[in-house]
Amino acid sequence: MKVSVRFQLYSRPNADGACPILLRVSYAGLRVDVRSGCVIEPEKWDKALGCVRSGVKNCFRQTSGEINRRLLELSTLAEEVACNFEREANRAPNAEEFKNAFDVAAGRKEENGGASFFDVFDQFMREAGASWANTTAAKFRSLRAHLYAYNNKLSLSNLTKYDLEGFTKSLQTAGQMNSSVSKYLSFLRWFLRWARTNGYYSGELHQQYKPRLKGAEGKEIIFLTWDELMSFLNYDFGGNRATLGLARDVFCFCCFTGLRYSDVSKLRRADIKENGGKPYISVYTQKTNDSLQIELNKYALLILDKYKGVKFTRGLALPPISNAGFNRLLKEAAKAAEIVEPCRRVYFIRNERHEEIHPKWELLTTHCGRRTFVVNALRLGIPAPVIMEWTGHKDYKAMKPYIKIVDELKAENMEKFNTFESP
Repeated sequence: MKVSVRFQLYSRPNADGACPILLRVSYAGLRVDVRSGCVIEPEKWDKALGCVRSGVKNCFRQTSGEINRRLLELSTLAEEVACNFEREANRAPNAEEFKNAFDVAAGRKEENGGASFFDVFDQFMREAGASWANTTAAKFRSLRAHLYAYNNKLSLSNLTKYDLEGFTKSLQTAGQMNSSVSKYLSFLRWFLRWARTNGYYSGELHQQYKPRLKGAEGKEIIFLTWDELMSFLNYDFGGNRATLGLARDVFCFCCFTGLRYSDVSKLRRADIKENGGKPYISVYTQKTNDSLQIELNKYALLILDKYKGVKFTRGLALPPISNAGFNRLLKEAAKAAEIVEPCRRVYFIRNERHEEIHPKWELLTTHCGRRTFVVNALRLGIPAPVIMEWTGHKDYKAMKPYIKIVDELKAENMEKFNTFESP
């Protein structure tokens, strides 16, 4: 039996703008469209050649080479499925029979007809991901890509501890830091909890598999001291570098309110209210959907007043800057403002310790604003429960690293008494 396979894009893109790639399989007078499991943005697809254009990546960070190789594998698999069916049944499969046999052979469907691991994972991302921040969605897309690269035929019904151990080792072999591996595993447990709740998974690995990885408890907390924050806030970048000043102001607003950048970037003038003449912010956080009321101090108000007469899109209160562009501008601004205190960065890959020294500006990210707020609030003596009301932290455990920093700073300051001469 002669079998031909062509590739084409599905006409409707997903929410992220990428289109599923279909296999159009022709045999015995039939034409059947089946999923490849791969996606690509339309502008990155070569329609004439029926493949992904060279040198590009899709939303899951898969390269054109990876996708095109997978398409060739599936083309060969489609021929084998059709020919094997004819040989065993002495006839060509109908469209439904071919699709079922192809999905089983490609690892997208269990032999008993249940949904495959990656089909369930994709459904999880569609349903649970409706309320995620962009950064959370990006992390789950990255997790899916790593899982697929590790074993594209993972089975939910047969998932074992050895599968997860193998996945952990594959991440470490690829050079992932233990803290990153630990984060990926926590997201994987999140998915398994959802799959169990929704009847796709009956195991207990989301509770049982929690390996202790050396140094995985987290990275050093990078924050600005009060002196650094004041210096940064008042630094004059000059007229030719006004964009750096915009990024600085948005970052400092995070430092004075404790808001995540994802919430500051969507803050509207309508979210700024007054109660008895005292201004405050009322927001629903994007990451956790918490309702927060944050009173505004004079530094936060100073930044808001700076842009009071500027009309931004969608009624925003502060300059809109993309997350990726923000981090780049923030580092450039902090470098110009000479935020250069050496910071030690210690991390582990497997059991191997690595240590690097960087000037602080190199390590600043959007989230450092929130950390700066918490550390400085604790240093001012504000009780942790009050700070948690502002930041939305639910667990006191999340505050412990910040309290440890403040305790260490207190000990260092107490040592200054030892510099006085004895009477």
